[in-house]
Order: sequence, then C-alpha cells, then structure tokens
Amino acid sequence: MILELVGSDYKYAAEQMMLTMYPGEKPVYGRAEAGTLSVRLALREGKVYTTASAVLYDGAGGRYTGYSRARNLELTGKLERDRILQRCIKMAFYKAASEATGKTPDWGALTGIRPGKIVTGFIEAGMSADRAVSRLKREFFVSEERAQLCKDTAIMGLRTKNSLKERDIALYIGIPFCPTRCAYCSFVSNSVEKSVKLIEPFLESLSLEIDALSKVVSDLGLNVISVYMGGGTPTTLSAEQLDRLMGKLNDSFDLENVREYTVEAGRPDTITFEKLAVLKKRGADRISVNPQSMRDEVLTAIGRRHTSGDVVKAMEIAREAGIEHINMDLIAGLPADSPEGFKYTVDKVLALCPESITIHTLSLKKGTKITLEGTEIPGGEAVRAMLDYGAKTLRNTGYAPYYLYRQKYTSGGFENVGWAKKGYESLYNILIMEELCSILSMGGGGSTKLVAAGKGKIQRIFNPKYPYEYIEGIEKVIRGKSGIREFYETEVF
Repeated sequence: MILELVGSDYKYAAEQMMLTMYPGEKPVYGRAEAGTLSVRLALREGKVYTTASAVLYDGAGGRYTGYSRARNLELTGKLERDRILQRCIKMAFYKAASEATGKTPDWGALTGIRPGKIVTGFIEAGMSADRAVSRLKREFFVSEERAQLCKDTAIMGLRTKNSLKERDIALYIGIPFCPTRCAYCSFVSNSVEKSVKLIEPFLESLSLEIDALSKVVSDLGLNVISVYMGGGTPTTLSAEQLDRLMGKLNDSFDLENVREYTVEAGRPDTITFEKLAVLKKRGADRISVNPQSMRDEVLTAIGRRHTSGDVVKAMEIAREAGIEHINMDLIAGLPADSPEGFKYTVDKVLALCPESITIHTLSLKKGTKITLEGTEIPGGEAVRAMLDYGAKTLRNTGYAPYYLYRQKYTSGGFENVGWAKKGYESLYNILIMEELCSILSMGGGGSTKLVAAGKGKIQRIFNPKYPYEYIEGIEKVIRGKSGIREFYETEVF
C-alpha cells in the first residue's frame, strides 16, 4: 500500500493503522493517487486546531476521506505533541479505511501493546470506570466486549498500583532451554537435544549474575515482592539443577516480602513430582502448565511431543506436590484447530480447575516455523469465535480478566488476556504489563525494565539472548548492572 505523508514524518503511526485495516499489505512510501491502493495523510496547523486528514484511494475508483483534530493548546512539549498528533493521524486513516473497506475491527482505531492504559488514564484523571468505557468506545470505536476488558484490567492494575511502595521490585530469571522448539515460538530458546552441554556453563554464569545483582539490590535497599522464572521452560532443568539454582536465589536475595513466586513448568513433558517438590520446597507458590491445546492433532501440528493425556497427568502431579496456584496457557488460532476444537480445549481445561487461565492469540512472528513454512491457520473470524467463547465461558465459570496486552501480527488483530479466580491474579503479570515497578532480569534473554513511576520514565537493559552469547559475555552482563544503580540514584531516590 502506498503511504504519503504531508506535514509530518509519523511513519510508525501510519504503518500501525495500515497493519490494522490492511493486514496483508506492506508500506511503500510515494505519491497517493487514484488507480492505486494508497492514502495521503496530511497535518495542517490552524489558529485553534491542528487537523489530520486522510484521502484514501482503493485502487478501484473509490475515494474516501477521514479527519481528526486536536486543540493547539493541548500540544505542550514535543513528546505530548507527537503522541496526540500521531493519534490524530491514525484516527483520520481509520475513518477513511473503515468507510472504504466496511471493516470495523473489535479494537477500532486502537493500536499498541497496552490498550488498557488509556482507560487507566481516564480513571486516574477522575472519570468513573463506566464513563471511561463510554469514552473509549466513542473516541476509538472499540467494541463493547473489548472496552469491558480494558475496564476490568485497568481496575485491577490500579488496585495493584495502590498496594506498591517506592522500593518494590520484581525479579525475572530467564532459562532459555526447552525440550523441543514449538512451531509458533519466537522466543529465544535452545532445544536441549542440541544444547544440553550448555546448561551447566549457563548455570555457572547465572550464579555470577545473581551475585552481582543481589549486591545492587541490597545496596539500594530494594524490596523484592515478586519472583518469576521463565524461559524457555525452566523445568527443562533437572531437579538437582533447579534445587541448586533456587537455593542460590534464596541465599542471595532477601525474599521475606515476596508476595508471589512463579516458575513456568509450561511443557507437561518436563514435569515430574521430584521437580515440583523442589519448587515447593524452595518457595514457588505458582506454576504454569501450558497445554496450548487439548487436541492431540493440534499438539502434533505445533511440534509438541506430549499429548492431552500428559497434561492431565501433569496436573495430577502438581496437585500431589502441593502446588496451590496453577496457571494454564491456551492459544487461539493454532494450525489444525477450529472454533469447535478450541471450545473442546476450553471445556477440558476448565474441568481440570486451574486457578488461572491465559488465552493468547497466535502471533505470526518472523522466524517461527509456521511463518517460514506458510502453514495454514484459522482466519480472523474463526479466531474471534474462539476468543468470544473463551471469554463468555470463563466469566460464567467464575474467572475474571486481570491483565491484557496485544501483539503485532496476531490473527485478526486480537488480544492476550489473563483470567483468574478471585485472589489468584498474577502479581508479576500485572506489574510488567502496567509498568508499575522495576523488573530486574537475569539469565538468557533477560530484559531489565527500570521504572521511575513518579516521573513516567522507563529505561531498559538487555542480556544476550542465546546461551552461548550469555556465557561468553557474562563479564559485560555483570558490568551492566551498574546501570541499575545509576538509574535509581538519579531518577528515583
């Protein structure tokens, strides 16, 4: 699709809306004109308003227009000006494209990872939750169902925010190993079949990073309230390796005030009673057992080596080991699945009575087997049916949405939602999605996110993604921890 920008260089805003309304198109910058699929996006500043206009040609003789404007008095400072004017560009584009295509996406003109933050901002500005929903629907054309998701998750985020203190932080430990690589996976994780020799050197390097970070945390007087071990699949490690690692964490950090300790045991084929007993002994009170689907033909299609029966056995082992909070992840839109098949999965998972369930939408990211091989997957309408059934059934069964985010390239442009029984909402998931406090990360692919909540400032520090790079670069990783100290001393305290 040809994109022409006049009076601005807001390419990202234009491309985001193109991705929403014309998901199969790629941006080409040039002159918009009749006879081509193209759009001219212009900004014009007047005495009172700055107006964004969109003139869209559908390539078949149609011409469509859309407008959005902002008061010049609101355009204070470069960051605020850019934020508001980019929104105007997107709204004008959306209005023209909606008329041209007849499409009214469930998320309307909203793009971005955290749509609930808009509702949070409305509520914090003094608006009631219901009025915030009405405004979201009116200004951004969001559907009733998606607006309610924003409301529910925003309220939970605000409750969590009000429970935090200035020095509260969370810890993340990345274990980049899995039994095999799933067809949909874009995370950095190494198959144990190929990299088993790297596990011990990785753990030795991780131990050094733990020493370095724990000293920074102690010196700054930071208070750890959440621990999350993800990956990869941490339970790819042996029981002895898990015991050693978690013992090191317990000895290095003051975990007395931890409110939640999660370990992803996502792959049922990595779960044993011995491993889960170690997790329980070392303080983990929440795990994930992630079937993604309860249909064996779907599991085969995505490269999993376990069956739905293995999922049931894993849940039995987890309960026997005394794990009281189990989350289960599902993915809507997987190859070989259908709305009826997803309904079957939801019903089977609910019969296992997990305390929380996360429903993801398949994201077609570069480098995944599905994308590289062009695997056939369910279309947007089928995915909508899957998600709508999941949401309705979970609400009727006593689960409520507590965190929400969106990703690029999801089937139908849909969302990922965490659902939980009352009192079983994941603290870590809320903290990271709402950006409420710093997340200090260790291990392969760890991304430290430093948050100065009072200033709205965020800074990131990235660890090497691959195990070999992490091991070889551990000295640089350790030196990088000084950035945490500098951030807190200059931005927080």
